[in-house]
Amino acid sequence: MSSIEAFRADTCAWLEANCPASQRGPARDGELVWGGSRVEFLNEDQRLWFERMRERGWFCPDWPTAYGGGGLSPEEDAVLQQEMKRLKCRPPQINLGIWMLGPVLLEYGTEEQKQRLLPPMARGEVRWCQGFSEPNAGSDLASLRTAAVDAGDHFVVNGSKIWTSYGDKSDWMYCLVRTDPQAAKKQEGISLVVLDMHAEGVEARPIDLISGKSAFCEVFFDNVKVPKDNLIGPLNGGWTLAKRLLQHERSAMSKFGDFCLPNHFDLMEIVNRYLPPDRQTPSDIALRARAQSLALDEQAYNLTVQRMGQQARAGQDVSGIAAIMKLVHTEQEKQKFELLVDVMGHRALGWEGDEFGEQELAISKAWLLSYTQTISGGSSEVQLNVIAKRVLQLPDAPKGGAQ
Repeated sequence: MSSIEAFRADTCAWLEANCPASQRGPARDGELVWGGSRVEFLNEDQRLWFERMRERGWFCPDWPTAYGGGGLSPEEDAVLQQEMKRLKCRPPQINLGIWMLGPVLLEYGTEEQKQRLLPPMARGEVRWCQGFSEPNAGSDLASLRTAAVDAGDHFVVNGSKIWTSYGDKSDWMYCLVRTDPQAAKKQEGISLVVLDMHAEGVEARPIDLISGKSAFCEVFFDNVKVPKDNLIGPLNGGWTLAKRLLQHERSAMSKFGDFCLPNHFDLMEIVNRYLPPDRQTPSDIALRARAQSLALDEQAYNLTVQRMGQQARAGQDVSGIAAIMKLVHTEQEKQKFELLVDVMGHRALGWEGDEFGEQELAISKAWLLSYTQTISGGSSEVQLNVIAKRVLQLPDAPKGGAQ
């Protein structure tokens, strides 16, 4: 037996023994655990799965053990992901820091920053949020105005961010700030810093959404002191790090349809429930055809995600593919929920009340929320620009528009 085959056998046995049955299969809304200083568990099984994976170092299986990771090789990490998917194991925790900031710190952070920031992240002790978008700098991220002024041994930060996911529940933020307002190019005057969300002068306000949920926040900074050693990478060099971080974000978002964040809405099961096979009206036939097409697209998408992971582990540049996958997945999800609403008919019009089922109400709200996913992490229009430039290598449009 080869070493990788032995590792697969050991991993399978460990997962079988340590992942509770209740932590396998699709997670319903609100059932996933978010790491952080205020981590909450709905039941004992969640706590056990969280603690066992943490002790194993498998919150970050491919990170070096010196920074709290599992120290797995790319091949071993691939086996772990495959076995977790096969057993339908839920992620033991969700942590934006691990998905996005952690890889950037491993690549650009100082040794002191890695030792200080990565181990708590890898143990699920710190919940991170992202401070990029601003009220007047959404898709045009380089137009951000939140300023960090040099004050000797620290920066003084003033400004605001918007669409900050779970900003009111987070412990720390990785944040883009303007450190040189006189730079010739707006991208050249930006830096990346990390800051304590509990620091004096930081205020997070939830934003009410049409879906009834409020994961997004506005965050305001009023003379917030940020130590100089919280600057990640070079001063005024944050744009390069931001682009790298966004690649990791898009890669993470492209996996939403894969096992790491299982979707608890089974497309074909719901379609068959509302459209019994013995009904053969023209509209029913058309809806079933749409559903079958979407189901095939979803399967093709999941297979492509696996291929992207293999290419990434082989050291290939997947930034362009990640942009494609983020675009495709969020648009597919929107189409999926539009179809479900059509299939459910008047049963999709509920908002609350006993006359509608729990899943019917959840689908109605998920349909509304699906539109936000085409904006977060870079809007579909931005992804199309990224694909045009980085994948198709098309030239920029001439100034003054097309002729």
